[in-house]
Amino acid sequence: MKPEAIEPFFATLAAANPQPRSELEYTSVFELLVAVLLSAQATDVGVNKATRRLFAEASTPRALLALGSAGLEERIRTIGLYRSKARHLLETCRLLVAQHGGEVPRARAALERLPGVGRKTANVVLNVAFGEPTIAVDTHVFRVANRTGLAPGRTPLEVEQGLERRVPERWRRDAHHWLILHGRYVCTARAPHCDSCAVRAWCDWVAPTIAGGPSAGDAN
Repeated sequence: MKPEAIEPFFATLAAANPQPRSELEYTSVFELLVAVLLSAQATDVGVNKATRRLFAEASTPRALLALGSAGLEERIRTIGLYRSKARHLLETCRLLVAQHGGEVPRARAALERLPGVGRKTANVVLNVAFGEPTIAVDTHVFRVANRTGLAPGRTPLEVEQGLERRVPERWRRDAHHWLILHGRYVCTARAPHCDSCAVRAWCDWVAPTIAGGPSAGDAN
């Protein structure tokens, strides 16, 4: 993607969705952290279905700890990898209570010391909960950044660093929301909806003309 294309690319996404939001359901920073932890290799729809029940019963670190391993696993068993996620979540709750007074820390380093919290999860919390212009690279962002030529990279970190260099400051806070939603609903992995894509004019990817969908070189 040429440098001069980046501004109209984001301006078009912003015009269509001026206030993009995470599709995870939450009412507090802690609930957001829990939802993001549970969302790895799971859909937001599936996570929301489980957390509606979970948060109605336990919406604080101490309340989740009170459920115990068996109780938490039973409530999130519909989510993939639920046993390991329950283990990480309970240990995270213990650290939040012991080291942070039951509150979710705002510092990246402190967030990434929590079990199960990597760079992507920390970026989501910093952005969504605290309004920082971080860019969380999930599979959708990775695909869109590579496919469009916006910020090609072989790893999520390379893509994140490329986006930080190329996304204009005024778009950065909401950039990963627009890219996630675009990848989820328009620039899909197997059959991107190029004919109805509002930003197609600035995209580097050329849809194949033969049957079979995206080429083998597609990013995701």
